[in-house]
Amino acid sequence: MSETHAPPGLEPETGTNDSPSVGTSGTFSLENILSENHDEVEHPGTEHTESGTGWDEEEAEKPVVDGYCVECEDQPAEVLCETCADIYCDVCYAAQHRKGSRKQHVVKPLSGKKAKTNGIAIASEPSGDAGEPVLCQMKVDGAESNEDSDDEEWERVSGTTIEILGAQPAVGAHVGDWFVERAKFIPLRLTLPERKYLRLLEAALTVSEYTDKIDTLGFGLSKAKRIVFQIRELCAIMSGLMISADYKRGQELFTDRDFQANAEFYQTVFELGRRHKIMNPDKMRTTYGKLIYLLQDSQMLEVKDLLNFSCVMPIKTVYVVLEEHEATDLLRDDLITVATKEIYSEGRPRRDVQRDIKNKERAIETLSNRYARNGLSQEKVKQCLYSIGDNHAFLRANRDPCEKMITYLKQYFHPTQVKEPHSSLAIRSGKGGARLSHDHSKQYAYVLQSLTLWREILHDMFHLWSLAEQDLLSENVPYRLRDTGQGLNRVQAAPKTSRMMHTILHKAQKSVGTWIGSSVIHMGDHNVPNALLFIDKYTQIYRILLPICNTLSQIPTLAAKSAIRSYIEDEFGSVDNCIREILGDFFRHGFDGSGADNFFDAGSCIDGRLTSAWNWCSSLEKKRYFPMFLLSGFIGFDGEW
Repeated sequence: MSETHAPPGLEPETGTNDSPSVGTSGTFSLENILSENHDEVEHPGTEHTESGTGWDEEEAEKPVVDGYCVECEDQPAEVLCETCADIYCDVCYAAQHRKGSRKQHVVKPLSGKKAKTNGIAIASEPSGDAGEPVLCQMKVDGAESNEDSDDEEWERVSGTTIEILGAQPAVGAHVGDWFVERAKFIPLRLTLPERKYLRLLEAALTVSEYTDKIDTLGFGLSKAKRIVFQIRELCAIMSGLMISADYKRGQELFTDRDFQANAEFYQTVFELGRRHKIMNPDKMRTTYGKLIYLLQDSQMLEVKDLLNFSCVMPIKTVYVVLEEHEATDLLRDDLITVATKEIYSEGRPRRDVQRDIKNKERAIETLSNRYARNGLSQEKVKQCLYSIGDNHAFLRANRDPCEKMITYLKQYFHPTQVKEPHSSLAIRSGKGGARLSHDHSKQYAYVLQSLTLWREILHDMFHLWSLAEQDLLSENVPYRLRDTGQGLNRVQAAPKTSRMMHTILHKAQKSVGTWIGSSVIHMGDHNVPNALLFIDKYTQIYRILLPICNTLSQIPTLAAKSAIRSYIEDEFGSVDNCIREILGDFFRHGFDGSGADNFFDAGSCIDGRLTSAWNWCSSLEKKRYFPMFLLSGFIGFDGEW
């Protein structure tokens, strides 16, 4: 009879069967595995660790760096919550302690300055016998008496690392540092020679198939080699176009066909494209994505090693140019408000417009003579002033429609009362495609806060765009190619852009007093994969609101014609009723949480509000007031206005 052998390492210990304790405790043996103390058995050669790191176990969390916020872990802590025994930055503290029982937590600042968090001013010096921090309740306009309400207002977050500027100083007022902070993110206007290089770049990007070759699965070459090949191909196309446009200049640059030697030229051309796009969001709509993804890939270490040069250089801003020549006092000169003022003619006599033009030209000449110096010509100073003026034009076209819609909302609708049945803004889930259920007062507040948030975002769009490019082109934040339900997208975290957005959100919440719905900001997920798509989403706001504002402003003029007035009175009753019906439908169904391709997306989150507005735009042709849009010259929400 053959003898049965146990596998190596599982031989039974010698001893009697009724004495299982004879074997060494913890030894990897069959007897110990089958015993009651099997949890103590360790495999030979395996070191005991406190936390598992297997394929089905999460890695242990890294400890927070001393002095940093326990919530976001990337900002210095500024306050200590004594109740939670944790330290926070001001933004995270406000988010975690804005309502409920947490609002009553005792907090004190970590620095010597006074902290102001969640509506509580905390003195830095202890007071009283017990030495406890003194809590001084602030009086806030519009605060509700019920502290446990879900619609508690958010107080201004003080001491954050990101500064949000207010409105532009009035003409004749002291400007202070308003233009200094603003100019740090205003790109310099392109000169005529630079525009020639811009056309060269756009032509090369138009014929390039960069994203088709890189953002794909199952290709032959490694991704790094494909990236390098495509970048060099694009540079070669630009070289050829440069030679064909200016043969002498092209020969000087590309005689040796050395890409590394001409790195400065390529960096400059790429920077021109980025600068032009920020100043003109409606330009380069099909080529900017290729450009930014190309630069994103060029920041990878393995690509840099193969390419032997970097394609990225900082954006040239107004502040950078003036700082190089020690002329930043120009931005503090009170005359700059006149020199950069945007002049408009709507509803104004010609005489007033001509006077403003002469005053502006005189101010520009005065400042260019006053601050011109060696290395900084008068033309360069004028270019800086024109760039700031371009920023004001951007705000008028993008931000001001939000202001107009807020004015329309307050003019035609009451915050709490419904005077007429057709003036109600109430919506119900499932009716008319709505995803949300709000009564009139709640929908009024919901629309008001959404428009206010859009206004604040567009007011600081250049700052947001600067941070978005920093996130996209960061060497330390990689992306991953992922199917988000809308094709393959580059999913990448955007910490700087996200933090700026939370700061803007706090400001909007402070200004409106209450907050309805979700305050979730999607960033780096399947809804908003990266900062590029986030920026692209919010640069479309003026395409929605500007046509609506133009149509509403032209209805009274159209009504001056007897035939159109007869149509308006027969269909709507009066001009005011026509305007109120258009506004009411937009305020109801442009902010009803609809537009997502599934039940879990859209809704009342920050980005879902814009999705609902786009969904309303797609159904405009079915509305009975659509002829009024056509009569006012409406072409489409992507047309020229």
